[in-house]
Amino acid sequence: MSNKSEQNSNAEEIDLGVLFKKINNFFSSIFLNFFKGILFIKQNGIKIIGLIILGIGLGILIDIYNKSYKSEIIVIPNNDGTDYLYSKLDLFNSKLEEEDGEFFKGIGINNFQSISKLKVEPIVDIYNFVNNSAVPLANAQTTQNFELVKLLSESSDINKVIKDKLTSKNYSNHSILIETKGEISENNVIKPLLIWLNKDKYLSKINEISKASIANKIEKNEQEIMQLDSLISQISKNMGKNERSSNLVYNNENNQINGLFDLKNKLINEIANQKIELVKIDSFIKETSIVINIKNNKGINGKMKLILPILFLILFIFINAFNVFYKSHLQKLKQN
Repeated sequence: MSNKSEQNSNAEEIDLGVLFKKINNFFSSIFLNFFKGILFIKQNGIKIIGLIILGIGLGILIDIYNKSYKSEIIVIPNNDGTDYLYSKLDLFNSKLEEEDGEFFKGIGINNFQSISKLKVEPIVDIYNFVNNSAVPLANAQTTQNFELVKLLSESSDINKVIKDKLTSKNYSNHSILIETKGEISENNVIKPLLIWLNKDKYLSKINEISKASIANKIEKNEQEIMQLDSLISQISKNMGKNERSSNLVYNNENNQINGLFDLKNKLINEIANQKIELVKIDSFIKETSIVINIKNNKGINGKMKLILPILFLILFIFINAFNVFYKSHLQKLKQN
């Protein structure tokens, strides 16, 4: 038994000794590598400083001459023009990839080389989609939209449904994002693009009919308001005459005039909505907001003065490490 206990204690002492030796070797290697690093910096200090200065200088020049900007146009496609908008911008992108100068010259964009990317995406507004009060038969449309979202969300994640291509194309507002290599102007890019998007005989005809229809509704509503004003004026006169008559007659006329006021207010609200709608359908792809030349700092844009010095240092260290490795192995081969 004593022999076994002695063997166990000896084994434990050996294990601890190996462990301490490994720990000691680990810290020794750290200090050795740290010392080698200091020695490397000392031996190559001038080269390292030169590479950092060179990297910063080149990075600044690249950042100055390779500025990236983005512009945004928010549009409303009217009269079911969403699919048309997306297909037209797909065509624009394909011509951009082909570098079709004749196409861009034809639509009035001469500096198309400055455009690096164009994309269109819906502005997610599920609340407005579900509670759409600007369309005809608003209550029915609201119910249909709500039931559609509810039905789709039962079989899938609600976030996926909201961002789904089928759902998102039904949102009112869409964003056209244009990334450019330099600054652009509205006259050179934005206006020619919008004019080109609105060149479609079929949609133009539908848009004109829609505008005429809304203008006609406004005119009829205004005529009804004039008739209501005349009725209200007449009833007010009758109420003045009947002040000394029975309460029953007075109350009846009072209820009538309240109903007329309610109807008048409803017509006034309708006219206001119709005038807003008339502004919206000024063109079938109607721009509501244009913002140009926002400096794009995403990714490596504007950061080359930081990236290049680090990249140069990594390459310098890699080349030196490879040289050391190559020379040591070459020496071993010669010795063998």
